[in-house]
Amino acid sequence: MKYKVILFDVDDTLLDFPETERNALHNAFVQFGMPTGYNDYLASYKEISNGLWRDLENKMITLSELAVDRFRQLFAIHNIEVDAQQFSDRYLENLGKEVHLIEGAVQLCEKLQDCKLGIITNGYTKVQQSRIGNSPLCNFFDHIIISEEVGHQKPAREIFDYAFEKFGITDKSSVLIVGDSLTSDMKGGEDYGIDTCWYNPSLKENRAGVKPTYEVESLLHILEIVEVAEEKVTSF
Repeated sequence: MKYKVILFDVDDTLLDFPETERNALHNAFVQFGMPTGYNDYLASYKEISNGLWRDLENKMITLSELAVDRFRQLFAIHNIEVDAQQFSDRYLENLGKEVHLIEGAVQLCEKLQDCKLGIITNGYTKVQQSRIGNSPLCNFFDHIIISEEVGHQKPAREIFDYAFEKFGITDKSSVLIVGDSLTSDMKGGEDYGIDTCWYNPSLKENRAGVKPTYEVESLLHILEIVEVAEEKVTSF
């Protein structure tokens, strides 16, 4: 078998993050007495949060700084007198309670049981552990690698070093990473020298300067990739 280990991103690859974020953020605003806050401030929040996540990938800020700074900046812009730390804590707590699967995620993992499966995700340990642990996916994975635990975010090679050590991997050609992000999943895998599969259901244009080994619109198409790779190996 060519791919002995398949590493999966979580958000927008196996679990639906937009729905998770929408519910968690709306509930946090309601809990802090702002029932229309989600609709009122979403555009500002997304702009701030997306910028901070880019800063995190570029090692300009830490994950703990991101958690609070996005709300501190949001509340400052809109003159909202709410403690950013308390709001962040509640939001993260809400996130951990939300489990929304991407179509095909369970079926894919069921059919890949001849491979070792792992998760490699940027995010908060308690949140990701809760979401994965409460999902039907929880028993499929040999190792779950979360950036907050490791102290490094994708695309940094250190988080891949950690994953390889956990799995006892020595052959990079036997590993495939699957994810939706060109700048973290695909760039991280490409820089590390492993094959990459870009999950791109929305058919986004690739302007990131990375060249994924594969691109799929559906998670179940990954089965074809694994089967074809296996056929090529056994044909020699």
